[in-house]
Amino acid sequence: MKNVDTQREILRFKNGRLERALDTVATEFPVTLKVNGQEWVTMVCTPEYIEDMAVGYLVSERVVRRYEDIRDIWTDEKGGFVHVRTDHLNPYYEQLQNKRYITSCCGMSRQAFVFVNDALAAKKMDGVHVRITVDDCFRLMEALQENAEVFKKTGGVHNAALCDAGGILVSRMDIGRHNALDKIYGYCLKNQVSTKGKILAFSGRISSEILLKTAKIGCEVILSKSAPTTLALESAEELGITTIGFIRGGSMNIYTCPERIAGVAAHVR
Repeated sequence: MKNVDTQREILRFKNGRLERALDTVATEFPVTLKVNGQEWVTMVCTPEYIEDMAVGYLVSERVVRRYEDIRDIWTDEKGGFVHVRTDHLNPYYEQLQNKRYITSCCGMSRQAFVFVNDALAAKKMDGVHVRITVDDCFRLMEALQENAEVFKKTGGVHNAALCDAGGILVSRMDIGRHNALDKIYGYCLKNQVSTKGKILAFSGRISSEILLKTAKIGCEVILSKSAPTTLALESAEELGITTIGFIRGGSMNIYTCPERIAGVAAHVR
């Protein structure tokens, strides 16, 4: 598989001078997912954990209902394909694929759309299975940033992590926000890691697609150093997901469902 980053010679203007320098750039790699021999989608991604990404995508988008429905999966790294065989394909997947609209999240290479079946795949969070403190939020976001080695070198990837109150359990990065979450979800499905009562820490903007992906994974809390959108917050309220943004510089904004943050719910009341 290709390296996740590469160096290239550039011209850098700094302190009033132009000089030659080496810069580290994130690798952008197209991978086409084929289901039962039919091309389904081309994902432009960072070339690692490709199989996990494919599994997470297929289950979260309801192409298959569960990981066990995948009979076989293999990667053609040289050709840039992931091949999947299944006897339990969602019978409505072709119609669902066509009922979509383009969002601002990604380009046309990946299907960055809200699907008709989002309502079926997104899990409404019933009850509170995780509670964290304000200090936990800062600590988890700091840990996410400390682990972001490729971002530190390139500035060109997003980072995400599945956490509990004790720390990071699984972390992944990718040039695509959706891809990083699909890689986490695919790993959990393949390795029977429960996502119930878990937290997602995320480096990018919390758009409606990211919020829906959080619900599909089954996490009750999402943390981000960046901003949410109005549609994301409306979905979070409807689905019962705690949304916290702008976690930086000793400050953070709690937007929805504060009951999972220790001490905050009582203050609100």
